[in-house]
Amino acid sequence: MKSLQIKWKNPLITGTAILTLTGLVSRFIGFFYRVFLSNVFGAEGMGLYQLISPVLALSFSLTVSGIQTAISKYVASETSTHDYRNSFRTLWAGFLLAMLLSAACASAIYLYADQIAVTFLLEERTAPLLRIIALSIPMASVHSCINGYFFGIRKTAIPAFSQLAEQVCRVGSVYLIHFICLRHGLTPTISFAVVGLVIGESASMIVSVVAILSRAHHVFPAGTYKWTAQTSPALLTVYTTYRHIMGRLLQLAVPLSANRLLINLLQSVEAIYIPNRLMAHGLSNADALSVYGVLTGMSLPLILFPSAVTNSISVLLLPVVSEADAGGNQAAVNRAILTSIRCCLLLGFFCTAMFLLFGRMAGRLLYGSELAGSFILTLSFLCPFMYIASMLNSILNGLGKTIQTFLFSIISLLLRLLFVFFAIPRFGIQGYLWGMLASQMLQTLLCTVSALHISRKAHATCHS
Repeated sequence: MKSLQIKWKNPLITGTAILTLTGLVSRFIGFFYRVFLSNVFGAEGMGLYQLISPVLALSFSLTVSGIQTAISKYVASETSTHDYRNSFRTLWAGFLLAMLLSAACASAIYLYADQIAVTFLLEERTAPLLRIIALSIPMASVHSCINGYFFGIRKTAIPAFSQLAEQVCRVGSVYLIHFICLRHGLTPTISFAVVGLVIGESASMIVSVVAILSRAHHVFPAGTYKWTAQTSPALLTVYTTYRHIMGRLLQLAVPLSANRLLINLLQSVEAIYIPNRLMAHGLSNADALSVYGVLTGMSLPLILFPSAVTNSISVLLLPVVSEADAGGNQAAVNRAILTSIRCCLLLGFFCTAMFLLFGRMAGRLLYGSELAGSFILTLSFLCPFMYIASMLNSILNGLGKTIQTFLFSIISLLLRLLFVFFAIPRFGIQGYLWGMLASQMLQTLLCTVSALHISRKAHATCHS
């Protein structure tokens, strides 16, 4: 019993359990929310809704993605030595950087929404949606920084709860708006779904702010530090301290953000040009958006649903593998690689079998769409490759192979883009599905070869 309790207190196990449970609940809510949106706004409306995702992804890369990781890393090292004051300084410094960047990004999107819609997204109807989502960017930066702090101290309950609050408030607000519209004889538009996104981000921000204030009160009880003329630091000292912390954060955050930005930029080109290439295949604008909406708003979310488990483990596996490697525990590294491959294969094959058996029926029952069912059948073969690549990416990053994983992602994305530009005009959306499968297989192969090479070296070290 004692050993069981010790294992349960392991941060990887408890953190994974919390994130997995929350991720599953959140995806469960989000899944049926998408069913609701598809029924209310149709496939074309879902296509418009999905088309603004690249802008959100790019804004996250520019404003806070690298800063969140940097906060998490430095807070982890500072709290391990009980340096709580500096850990909060790290958070405030990162928060200030992220807020300056997010305010500039939100303002640019709001002011230039029409130009972005026409020249970047190639769809002028997305302009009003862009103005709405611009409001969510500073809120997302706030809770991302705070989540980075809590990940650093390995308290995953707060990020998990904020994620759940965001999902519940987003879905609940859209349901309420839809109900009010119907009651007053109004026709709801897809803009209401984007408003719900902003409401959800604000809820997540509020939860995160309350949590960090509570944490600050716990670490620094009232009256612990008195602000007097004798104890207050000089303004120059404060400026020098925070300039140093910001410089340290940027040193890590800039290359991380640049990598994420390049990947998201390629993903954005891919997402934006799918409807455009479908029109080159002969579809009308409305039909192209409808097919895009069915694929990205209906079929893919169902395929990605089980990845809540692998994603949660991946988030917490990185620091554990990194710690084992730094401590010279090569047996643990070898075990993590081989166990991850075996477990992901089992989960992937099981999910593939389920989607092959029930995919077409799920498309009809959930969305009333034969096309969605057809997509689910084809996409089901992604599962084993997708889960293995996700897990091995995290392990390789934990071992310091970040350049390798970045290159693997770029190579697979470039292969997928080739299918977007050259296969879709000839074969339609089926050409893109082939591209997804080919690129995922390539990325999984590259990650597996690299990880097995490391595993063999670790095994040799253990037996030398």
